[in-house]
Amino acid sequence: MVFIAGCVGIGVLLFAVAQRDHKINQSRVQNAPAAPSLPGLLKLQPSELEQLDIALMNLLCAQQLPGAADTNISNQLATLDQWAKRIKAETERHLYRFRANPTEYYSSEAYFRMLMMAVVFYEDLNIRYNPERVSNPQNINPNDRFFADSRDIFLHGLIGDRHMGTCSSMPVLYAAVGRRMGYPLKLVTTKAHLFLRWDDGKERFNLEATGRGMNRYDDEHFKQWPFPVSEEEIHTEGYLKSLTAAEELAVFLSLRANCLKEAGKIQEAADCYAHAARLAPASRSYALLQADLLQSRPQAQQPQSAHRGAPIATQNYVSEPNPLNSISPR
Repeated sequence: MVFIAGCVGIGVLLFAVAQRDHKINQSRVQNAPAAPSLPGLLKLQPSELEQLDIALMNLLCAQQLPGAADTNISNQLATLDQWAKRIKAETERHLYRFRANPTEYYSSEAYFRMLMMAVVFYEDLNIRYNPERVSNPQNINPNDRFFADSRDIFLHGLIGDRHMGTCSSMPVLYAAVGRRMGYPLKLVTTKAHLFLRWDDGKERFNLEATGRGMNRYDDEHFKQWPFPVSEEEIHTEGYLKSLTAAEELAVFLSLRANCLKEAGKIQEAADCYAHAARLAPASRSYALLQADLLQSRPQAQQPQSAHRGAPIATQNYVSEPNPLNSISPR
């Protein structure tokens, strides 16, 4: 009885902390500077970007791209709010599973909460990886037009009717919804890949949620997957570090640049790389990609692979299902 009461007490405390953080996040969003357009977003200072909803930044970067013509940002943000409420309710309803068998979930309520989010996304909301965009890191086709449709790499593809995305958008979805629930979620890059991190100052772990379940990894995994990275690359590209809001925006702008490049809008693409380089000066690839794009302008109509060293998610690498994904939200 004492043990059960202790578990319940810890759960109540963690929930109270999450509620407090959620109210803080809501206050930040309510007091955030206005960014009704991409040009307006680019005028904001890094400190102002920290107050913005990551989903808003992502959706603004998708404006006027192929596949984004019918998007309504206000409605999409409202959908994310609804999804956060639904996931929160399902998580609280199933917390007894963690309290009964914490060792099945790494003795981590944080991991359990993230796993529940993955299950609700998959089973309730039918969120899926676009099967047409799945590729093998060992067999990349540089002419696969991965960036031709913005729905594959920005949030509106997951929020819209298709409910499909890629490793460029799915970690952003988890971060956007999780932050609405007060979760301390970060985006992190490695070579040609974007993943998720929980870091509250006491507990830190990395997450992949691109398959049917959710996998938990340490940093060493992402030094080898999907491509090996050297210590020099980690230093010069900023790999494996939690991104700031400005660096998150730089990732979204680089994805926008790749879409524009596929559409043949070379100068606009170069401008996006330039803004990304300004926002994330510690990552050398943005400036290199801009220079490479401008130098190859006569051949720019040919699709190019941007995975070489770029700190962005440029391909689709699906993680293996986690055996713990058997939790049903029903």
